[in-house]
Amino acid sequence: MKLLPLDRDWVAARLPARPSHAHKGTFGRVLVVAGSLEYSGAALLAGLGAARTGAGLVSLATPESVGMRLMGFVPELTLTLLAEEAPGLTSPSGWRRLASSAATFDALVIGPGLGQQPGTMRRVRNLIAEIQRPAVIDADALNALAAADRWWSHLPRAVLTPHPGEFARLAGAMPPDDDRARATAAAEAAARWGQVVVLKGANTVVAAPEGEVRRSPAATPALATAGSGDVLAGAIGALLAGGLDPFDAAGCGVALHAAAGMLAAERIGPAGTIARDIAQLLPEAARSFGPRRT
Repeated sequence: MKLLPLDRDWVAARLPARPSHAHKGTFGRVLVVAGSLEYSGAALLAGLGAARTGAGLVSLATPESVGMRLMGFVPELTLTLLAEEAPGLTSPSGWRRLASSAATFDALVIGPGLGQQPGTMRRVRNLIAEIQRPAVIDADALNALAAADRWWSHLPRAVLTPHPGEFARLAGAMPPDDDRARATAAAEAAARWGQVVVLKGANTVVAAPEGEVRRSPAATPALATAGSGDVLAGAIGALLAGGLDPFDAAGCGVALHAAAGMLAAERIGPAGTIARDIAQLLPEAARSFGPRRT
């Protein structure tokens, strides 16, 4: 296995163009399937990650009572309110609406803060099997997949973004602590599952099923904060919607997220940075890689 860095030139060459005569459709539409009563902020943070990375339109697909909590916090994010069978729990009709709505978006982010109600877990698996759009599968959507046998057999073109605990549930074993061994574990998982794998942590690893593996050079405690992973999922979703293939979207998303974390550590501090700070710094992080191609 050849382990390569997520270096500046690699990222700069792949970030989507931002032509001056573009409109919001040029930059893609992202649907974020996220949130529950306990974790309503996860939907908001994933949406912010997508918007601050440059998606033209971001909609939060979330249960009605969750959406009512979020309404107005970030007016630039639209809402796809889903019918409920109980407060914070999407009904079967809401999931059917979601499956049909997905076709009108360029990419999906599925999982942040969904919760682990058995009905939700089952319906998330069904949604993932049905959608025909590139997707970032994160957090509770990964937990839903891990509960099924041979879960990787019916996935769309996706980026899987597990932290070590989620990786252990998916793979059946914790990833090792040694950096090179972590990269090997991610590469083997990507090949087995046929999907791009982002193994999160210090020096996050991005592995393609075809064998390419890249590692972030960044490691900062500023990124070790609740909601940071939700922001990353949204960032990758925006890049998928902007037309990048899954490996390039994952690599560029990880690099931008890491650069924003390094900026936050410098300006705010390694302690006390919150996920919203990371999201707000994503545009500046992107600019640090040089002007985007036109």
